[in-house]
Amino acid sequence: MTDPTIEVWDGPSDEVYVADVLIIGAGGCGLTAAVAACDAGAEVVVLEQSKTPLGTTSMSTGLIPAAGTPEQHAENIADNPKQFFTDIMAKNKSGADPVIVERLCEISADTVRWLRDDHHVPLTLVEGFTYPGHSARRMYGTHNRTGEELMAALETAAAAAGASVLTEATATTLLVDENNSVKGVRYMRPGGSAEEIGCHALVLACCGFAANAELVSKYIPELEYAVPHTHSASQGIATTWGERIGAQIADMDAYQGHAGLAAGHSIPILWPSIMEGGVQVNRDGKRFSNEARGYSEQAATVLAQPQRTVWSIFDERVENVLSQFNDYRDAKSAGAIIRAEDLASLAHAIGVDLSALEATFATVDDAIETGTPDPFGRTFEPRHKLAPPYLAVKVTGAIFHTQGGLCIDVDARVLRQDGSAFSNLFAGGGAARGISGSGAAGYLAGNGLLTATSLGRIAGEQAARLSQNV
Repeated sequence: MTDPTIEVWDGPSDEVYVADVLIIGAGGCGLTAAVAACDAGAEVVVLEQSKTPLGTTSMSTGLIPAAGTPEQHAENIADNPKQFFTDIMAKNKSGADPVIVERLCEISADTVRWLRDDHHVPLTLVEGFTYPGHSARRMYGTHNRTGEELMAALETAAAAAGASVLTEATATTLLVDENNSVKGVRYMRPGGSAEEIGCHALVLACCGFAANAELVSKYIPELEYAVPHTHSASQGIATTWGERIGAQIADMDAYQGHAGLAAGHSIPILWPSIMEGGVQVNRDGKRFSNEARGYSEQAATVLAQPQRTVWSIFDERVENVLSQFNDYRDAKSAGAIIRAEDLASLAHAIGVDLSALEATFATVDDAIETGTPDPFGRTFEPRHKLAPPYLAVKVTGAIFHTQGGLCIDVDARVLRQDGSAFSNLFAGGGAARGISGSGAAGYLAGNGLLTATSLGRIAGEQAARLSQNV
């Protein structure tokens, strides 16, 4: 990766195109921002370094949380923005900016409506389970519940709205005036040629730094050996630029990890595998933690086990829930899922001691029968009792994306060290400080795509408004 630089620019010259709104990154946040800016009447250009718009969104399940929706009401699901706000802040232990969190929760339902009804992104309410930390079922996804499917719909929406997406255009230099107001960007094209583009407003939507091993080691040492299941563009360019022009950054140790990446297959085994009663055992056949506390914070715990791998074990009832997701179907097709008719067969298949595995199951069954927490503090419901035949998959800990970044205000404007806002610089998604607080424990499922979509929408709208007043 070319080191991102800052340059004081005298331009643009007459030959350089000046966009109303320039967006760096054509992932979920960038394309949402592009649609919003076009809706607001701006001429929009998006620079994307890859051949195809993908971003970290493409590697997710594409699930967007929203509270107080008509679909929830129709299913008698009690939820509202205030309840959603409480869930997010409880998970991050009040470590995020409450003003930002409140704003995102307030517009979450309308963002889903806007994407679906105004721009034909096919979002429906996910059935069957509630993610850890959520007090209501509020996840929305496309038909196959994949990030790639969501990205395809957003790309179509951006094109229909009139945004120009320039692929294979790697932003390298932020062009500013003497007061650090953004004037444009220099970017590299295939073959090494450099080009410049001016702008009235710039939206940074260029991921976090999960693919930058040096920055991960610096800010998140507990995940030094995690598998980076993220987009290669997640190199931290936004925060690097921001720091060099005096922007605030925060929560750089925050991230979304995942404790269920199928080892050797790089396919996520989603967390209903655990929340519906599944357990994780190490190579000794023993459980080692409360798996249900959250898949993000569980990642480092998995990585601390021998050979950095463990087994997730569940049954056919759980598999029925998992089967609505393409990721699970892909894992099964790839041969990652082991099936065993009884505990003895399971112990042999996964190479653990049978007596240890039997003792593990006995402890779980006792917690179910007595209705008391197990030694790790996990509570199981009667329906969580696993029954043969059993299924198992070897998993490791992964880092999906980082949650720290540029501090922003409620209009997604990037903030300086003194708390004032840059005049025409906006950020969203992985480029901005997230809503998970610090570390891994504050990540609530959907936080990433909530900031990508709702915050991307805010950034696009505000950037367009500013550009029209220039």
